[in-house]
Formats: sequence, structure tokens, C-alpha cells
Amino acid sequence: MAEKRDYYEVLGINRNASADEIKSAFRKLSKKYHPDLNPDDPTAEDKFKEINEAYQVLSNPEKKQRYDQYGHAGVDPNYGAGQGYGGFNASGFGDLDLGDIFGSFFGGSGFGGFGGFGGTRTANPNAPQKGRDIFVDMTLSFMEAAKGCSKTVSIKTTETCDHCHGTGAAEGTTPKTCQRCHGTGQVVTERRGMMGTIMRQTTVCPECRGTGKTIEKPCTHCNGTGEKPVTKKLKVDIPAGIDSEESIPLRGYGNAGKNGGPAGDAYVEVRVQSDPMFQRSGYDVAVELPVSYADAVLGADVVVPTIDGKIKFTVPEATQSETVFRLKGKGIPNPHRGGRGDQYVTVRIEVPKKLTKEQKTQLREFDSSLANDKNYDKKKSFADRLKKVFGKDQ
Repeated sequence: MAEKRDYYEVLGINRNASADEIKSAFRKLSKKYHPDLNPDDPTAEDKFKEINEAYQVLSNPEKKQRYDQYGHAGVDPNYGAGQGYGGFNASGFGDLDLGDIFGSFFGGSGFGGFGGFGGTRTANPNAPQKGRDIFVDMTLSFMEAAKGCSKTVSIKTTETCDHCHGTGAAEGTTPKTCQRCHGTGQVVTERRGMMGTIMRQTTVCPECRGTGKTIEKPCTHCNGTGEKPVTKKLKVDIPAGIDSEESIPLRGYGNAGKNGGPAGDAYVEVRVQSDPMFQRSGYDVAVELPVSYADAVLGADVVVPTIDGKIKFTVPEATQSETVFRLKGKGIPNPHRGGRGDQYVTVRIEVPKKLTKEQKTQLREFDSSLANDKNYDKKKSFADRLKKVFGKDQ
């Protein structure tokens, strides 16, 4: 048996990765290598199983601790016994809930999530099968994501062929049951192993490629696929507060199903652009407010931008640089739980760069008038610490 790779290497993370980092790495890789999304890659399923196995261990604190201490032997009793990847059920994906990893970014709000990836595998190749899900990227500006909007998205998908009605056979003909696999879509080969044991291996039928049927005369309109490519333009309502890496499902707009099964779903995956004015953290936003030295000392009424427009704000007297003010409820709407985040305003005192000779003289006179006052607590505290460390004369 080939030596197993290190689980951290499989997920592309370091050994100090947090639980969120482990989950994020799994989401990206499992989507990249999901067999339903890589039908032409024969190695995709093995890669997906390997990623799945690594996540099952590293996402479980107890298993992760044993793995960190003992390696594969600490979490897989079959390791080294020629049993392949341990911990998976007959489907190869164990008890991991992909719906939890990919799904329901919007919880009960009706925006859904990744519901199982479509392309459902079944023991009966002629049973109705849901079509594959498709994914479309959409880039939004900061304000479009914060306030919500309507956008038109173009998706490339498939529909059932109008001429053969999804059978793949030319008009007037029907698919035949595959004579090699007798309609199962699988063939079993046997070979004798050591000590007379019989070893069986089940593989996809090479004659019908797992469909269980053969087509003597393919439909000329779809080349025997039973599907036709289409491009659709759809209006998508973007909820206020959506963030990068969240998705909006369009139910039934994925690829056509097989054998009369339902179509898959389309998922619009959102990317939100940065903004020159606002910085987002969850549903809170932050802005920097430059003020003059005089306004900081004397106080002033200023204009502060919010995602809803400009508002008046009073800077109190003696405001220090880096002071942060909270504007409650002025942040981004939460599409999951309702309510809004807050806005945080950080004051940056701007020091004049160019002063005339007269202005410099006036400023020094003003500063001297404050020297014996209690206006420079930090400056005095710093001077006192210097004396303690270096002595009074240094």
C-alpha cells in the first residue's frame, strides 16, 4: 500500500492552523476535487477521499491530538494493514455532512447553501438522477453588498434535448440494455489470490460507461448525450449584508437531470471589492476621520460618512489622536439574524506641514503657556520614566 501523506500536507495547512483555517482549507479543496465537478478526472475521487479523511481527523480535537502525537497509527487501526483509507462507509465519504461544510450560509433566511452538490450517485444507473450543480462567480462593490441590489448573471448550463427527450437515441429508436453488464453499469472481475482466496473487483462497465444502456443510433442533435448546452440570463436579488465567499442558490438552474431526474442547482458565489472609505469586519464598518489640531483641542462639528450617507458628528474638546467613537446601528445589515452592525470612527489628528515664521513663533508661545499646566500627562509620565531608568542628569 502506498504510504499515506501527512494530513496537514493534504489540506495545505501548518500544524498550528485554527479550526476555522482547517475548515476553510477543506471547503476549498473538496470543492476543487469533488468527483461530480471533475467527471473527466479519474483521480478526483481518490483525492476527495484523501481530503475528506484528513478533515475528519483534524477537525476532531481528540483525533487531532492523537494524530499529532502518534501519526496515522494513532487514528487508524488499519494503518499498515493494506486496508486503504479507513473510516469511510460504502459511499467513500464517511459520516461527514457536506451540507454543513458547503451549506446554508443564510441559515433559515431562505438563501440556502450548498445542498449536496447534485449529480447523485445511485446503485441503479437507470434510476432518476439529479443533475450536477454549477457555480458562477459574481463581483460586487462594497456598497452593492452592504445595501443589497439586483444583478443579472449569465449562466452556462444544460437542458434535456428536445429531440430525444434525454435518451440520447435518435428519433424512432430507444437505448438498449447493455449486454455486458446487463444494465447494472458495473462489471465484476475475479482473480485468485494467495492461499486460494478469490479477489473480486468492481469497475465501471467499459461498454456503456456506467449508464447500463447502449445506443446504436445516437441522436444527431445532442450527439447521444441527451442534453443541449444553453446560456441563460437570470435576475438575482442580492440581500443587503452579503459578504465574500457566501453564495446564493438558484434552485433548478443547474445541469439537466438524468433519466427524468430533476435539474441541479446554480450557485452564485460572491466576491466583494474593497472600498477606499470603509473597512468591513463582519457586520461592523470602520472609517478614519482626519481632524485638525485646533478641532481636536477645541471640539468641532464635522461630517462623517456612513453607508447610508453623510451625518453630522461632534468631536468633543480635547479629543486625543486614535480615539475611537462608536456609532451604534450604523454598520451593515445582518441578513441571517436581522439588525445591523456598528460603525467605528477613529480620529486621526493631522499636524500642519508648512507654517510661516510668524505661525511658528505663535505656536511656541502658545506651547510655553501650557508647559506648567496639566495638559501633557503622557509627556510628563514619559519624562518621569526616563528619570527612573537613566537618572536625573541624563
